[in-house]
Amino acid sequence: MSIDLAPDVWNELQRQLATGAYASPDDVLREALAALRFREEEYLAIKEGVEDMEAGRVLPLQVFDRDFRQRNGLPVAE
Repeated sequence: MSIDLAPDVWNELQRQLATGAYASPDDVLREALAALRFREEEYLAIKEGVEDMEAGRVLPLQVFDRDFRQRNGLPVAE
């Protein structure tokens, strides 16, 4: 498969390769796509949280903190 890249994208790809952190253009693109996927997932999680808040599905911070600490085996805050 052949992909035509805009000059600015090509230059950035080459700059990333020149750092030595990536073995191939595919590695650069894989990491870039993983970052996009992470950003999308973060956006959706924030959107869901805002929707929950707007719908009144919230807990007081102290209740959330206590439950979170219990679920994760963390010491209880004083």
